[in-house]
Amino acid sequence: MLTGKQRRHLRALGHELKVVVQVGKNGIDPGLVAAVDQALNDHELVKIKVADNADLDRHEAADSIASQTKSEVAQVLGNTVLLYRADPLEPEITLPT
Repeated sequence: MLTGKQRRHLRALGHELKVVVQVGKNGIDPGLVAAVDQALNDHELVKIKVADNADLDRHEAADSIASQTKSEVAQVLGNTVLLYRADPLEPEITLPT
């Protein structure tokens, strides 16, 4: 579980990130979860966009993707979700304590 201080740190880092995965009208399917999982393996911190035509709430989408990828929701802002999962072997992002 992330603290408020850690969330603020991740939000600051995520500000300049580009969206890597988009949730479309098909919703959250295994292919989307696999894409997010791979992006988290590569980057630790990823930005996801929930399209307007997606038939689900952005907060529900964030929670669902986070639980399926074993990651943490750092932020939901507008239709953009920021997810974080530390690399188990060599974490690149150092979180404040």
